[in-house]
Amino acid sequence: MVPLLLVLLLILILFGAGFALKILWWVALAVLVIWLIGFVARGASGSGGRGRWYRW
Repeated sequence: MVPLLLVLLLILILFGAGFALKILWWVALAVLVIWLIGFVARGASGSGGRGRWYRW
């Protein structure tokens, strides 16, 4: 009975991790799109070369 419970627990952990990783991929994609839009929008304005919306 204990090995069966361990296998079920492992399946639940792997399913949860897979779901969380899928969510993280979507979040990373959204951040990338927002960064690219900000980069293009600020890069188009000719305000002296280094005018960016982030501080790197």
